Amino acid sequence: MATAQRSTLLSWPNIVPVLAVLALVGTWGREPGPVLVVLVAIVLGAAVLAAVHHAEVVAHRVGEPYGSLVLAVAVTVIEVALIVTLMVSGGPGTETLARDTVFAAVMITTNGIVGLALLVGAIKHCLVPFNAEGTGAALATVASLATLSLVLPTFTMARQGPVFSPGQLAFAAIASLALYGMFVLTQTVRHRDFFLPVTSEGALVEEDGEHAEPPSNRTALISLGLLVLALISVVGLAKVESPAIEAGVAAVGFPQSFVGVVIALLVLLPETLAAVRAAARDRIQISMNLALGSAMASIGLTIPAIAVASIWLEGDLALGLGPTQLVLFGLTIVVSVLTVVPGRATRLQGGVHLVLLAAFLFLSINP
Repeated sequence: MATAQRSTLLSWPNIVPVLAVLALVGTWGREPGPVLVVLVAIVLGAAVLAAVHHAEVVAHRVGEPYGSLVLAVAVTVIEVALIVTLMVSGGPGTETLARDTVFAAVMITTNGIVGLALLVGAIKHCLVPFNAEGTGAALATVASLATLSLVLPTFTMARQGPVFSPGQLAFAAIASLALYGMFVLTQTVRHRDFFLPVTSEGALVEEDGEHAEPPSNRTALISLGLLVLALISVVGLAKVESPAIEAGVAAVGFPQSFVGVVIALLVLLPETLAAVRAAARDRIQISMNLALGSAMASIGLTIPAIAVASIWLEGDLALGLGPTQLVLFGLTIVVSVLTVVPGRATRLQGGVHLVLLAAFLFLSINP
């Protein structure tokens, strides 16, 4: 028994967060050379995978839909920290970094994670069911949050350019928090059953994990602590890597706004892996909770945090989307509604969403 426990404690998901924190301490404030940049990138990727593992342990312990919230909030903490850190450090394109990152997160979650989950689930299980009521409510909240925070600044007239006035930004921040808070209350208290996995006949699936016993409180608490360590190390190591990311984007000739896409891809990797695993187990509702919950948290928590940070930041905060982004966002919402309404999907819907993601990534590189 003691040998088994020792083996569990020394498993790679438990070791990696500690190594990542040590790597962060060793590289913080330094300018790493090419070899060190590669090593830090490897440790960073391992820390992301470890975060996925520990978030899934905690999620299994608390059950759905609370488990989906754990990872959604966790990656949003990473996103906010990266945006604020890079904006404080200054540099070209920082005034639009929040918009670029949040919009990229919306497109990656609603098209990338949803599309990949539907495609994987449909390939393995032919037709994948989910709860249209809960998913529809989540999609409506995402659409409202994105419109209030990213679309309206393009058309308001209080300030020149795609920016809010201070009063408008304060309203958008408060509205974002209110919408997110109401959704969380609905998801976890008032209508929890809307967000539980369902069978093809529409029956609720109360337990996830293929009959696996939930971890003990001790195991869950250890995973929670290691999850926090992994997230801290991911934020810090990503900051260490950010100059290399910016230099790499400039070197290949991509627009500076593509830095926001890279950040979003990085912080949403845990969500993507968790959603695909859930889809492979025929738990598409969990995948939908993760995808739309991440989009919601990305806007509902990031915009208020950036609004507060803008008090100390110099220059305007450009949040309004451009014409190409508006077209892609509108098309994404229309396609998402058509996907959600039936309450079940095939690989075709997954393919459509992935094509929209590909269009977004291509136009981010070649606007």
